[in-house]
Amino acid sequence: MGGRTTLLYSERFLDYNLGSLHPLRPVRVKLTHDLIQSKGLLDEDDIEIAAPRVASEEEILLFHEKEYVRLVQKYSEKGSGLLDAGDTPAFKGCFEATSLVVGASLEACDKIMSGKVSHVFNPSGGLHHAHPERASGFCIFNDPAISVNYLKTKYMIRRLVYMDIDAHHGDGVMYGYYSDPSLLDIDFHENGKYIFPGTGFPDEIGENEAKGLKLNIPLLPGTGDEAYLKAFHKLIPDIVRKFRPEIILVQCGADGHANDRLAHLRLTTNTYEEVVSEMHSLAHELCEGRFLLFGGGGYTLANVPRVWTVALATLAGKKLDDEIPERWSGEFRELTGEDPPNALRDRLTNDDSKTISEVDNVLEELAGYLAKWRP
Repeated sequence: MGGRTTLLYSERFLDYNLGSLHPLRPVRVKLTHDLIQSKGLLDEDDIEIAAPRVASEEEILLFHEKEYVRLVQKYSEKGSGLLDAGDTPAFKGCFEATSLVVGASLEACDKIMSGKVSHVFNPSGGLHHAHPERASGFCIFNDPAISVNYLKTKYMIRRLVYMDIDAHHGDGVMYGYYSDPSLLDIDFHENGKYIFPGTGFPDEIGENEAKGLKLNIPLLPGTGDEAYLKAFHKLIPDIVRKFRPEIILVQCGADGHANDRLAHLRLTTNTYEEVVSEMHSLAHELCEGRFLLFGGGGYTLANVPRVWTVALATLAGKKLDDEIPERWSGEFRELTGEDPPNALRDRLTNDDSKTISEVDNVLEELAGYLAKWRP
């Protein structure tokens, strides 16, 4: 089961560059595109590549406050300044660069809702930490949050699922829609006691009419495939089916992969493949295949292109072998100065009994909060 699939890409995605020493390295998006291309996915009849567009200021204001947008414009022209406490520096042209990321996600929404394609992947997107009034965690504008309101206002969508599997909690999206009953927000992430932004605990289940529609599954450092997928399969399919979304959005941060430079989970490509596959099946079962896939975090360059290439292939229903093309390996070495990965997929899964037991405790705790709320 596939469905027509679009990859949004432009070399201009590399303009979202927070500095040569910053851990968010834009070359990862180019390497992803080039690995996808070198594996032959763009030669498939039902996979296309398309150019993004730039979001308008009016579209950005669907989530962000005008005063903050003006600040980004000012610092963008100036070419310096801090947009948060220090993680997200402004740079020359940052307004235009982040407006392109947002525009790519909105172009994805338009393509899906027009019925021209079923699935779209925006690898530059997933900037889930930005809040209405400020930047945060390398994110200037929050393209998933803007996309949610765009779908609600332009297409009158009333039930959306946003699932976030980045190692860092998607706080900007969750708190931005904390009282909104139209959004079922599901977030798997490393426990905030150990990692930025320090939020996303099981007792955060939404408020007012949205109570019970914001679900946080914080995971211990060291959590691997077995524990992660146990929680995912136990919790997600039933909840999504009961909610009956009109579209599914998934933020696919690759920083949960083992050996990421900023996080401490131990996932392999197997988890990403299985999560995207299940959410893809649910999209076809419940909402005519409508599925928007964002990129997100990922700070070890040998991991990110592999995770996102596997994710796109899974979304499009394509089977890939595990060979890393020699030409791409050479490009990887030239662009990064690092050794390329040896295979597309990871050979082994990782886990231990402690993280499996902890996942059970988290699910029990979450069920307890939901039970207290539900009549």
